[in-house]
Amino acid sequence: MKKIKNREHTFAGIAKTGLPFILIGIFFTAALLFIGGTIIGFISLFITLFLCWFFRDPERSAGIVSSDTIVSPADGKIIFADFVENTRFYNGRCFKISIFMSIFNVHVNRAVCAGKIAKIEYNPGKFFKAHLDKASLQNEYNAVYLTTESGRNITMIQIAGFIARRIVCYIKQGSIIDTSSRFGMICFGSRVDLYLPADIQTTGVVFCEQNVTAGKTILGKLK
Repeated sequence: MKKIKNREHTFAGIAKTGLPFILIGIFFTAALLFIGGTIIGFISLFITLFLCWFFRDPERSAGIVSSDTIVSPADGKIIFADFVENTRFYNGRCFKISIFMSIFNVHVNRAVCAGKIAKIEYNPGKFFKAHLDKASLQNEYNAVYLTTESGRNITMIQIAGFIARRIVCYIKQGSIIDTSSRFGMICFGSRVDLYLPADIQTTGVVFCEQNVTAGKTILGKLK
């Protein structure tokens, strides 16, 4: 079983997923400036710099935490936090947290706690705006089922949005990951849904409109 390395998918502070986009931008910018297209060349330069900023991948750590501590899987704003029953992604009662990532957030997703990847389920779908309720079930998604070191089940779901057209998952079934380790990213505006055991003791940050940071913000602790 392969243990995911925390820096395996980043280069010089940029997610490797974004490098092809950035290199293409650099090529077109250089070509346009070379042939004298000053205005459009500088527009291309601006887009390339934006891509470098968008695909930024800073180092993150929750610090010293217990194995049952749950951290945020994504940067963004909590748009839903409540108990739900018998969903497609979790049997029985559980606590669901939905985090909306705008185009201005870091889009690298991180493991909410240490554990083993029990299953990964990709499903093609539609591209409704990610903050809408129907996006949770009808949009393209990638569901990651995690079993914690204490045997608890957690589901992390990467959901494509209206702009996002690419979900990237770094891990495979059977992978072993640590808290805050990178497990994937979603390009250009999206959402992550998190299904947790119903007995989780949440912190004061788990309420709608609260901003959270992937791999750093502590959402709660499993009993």
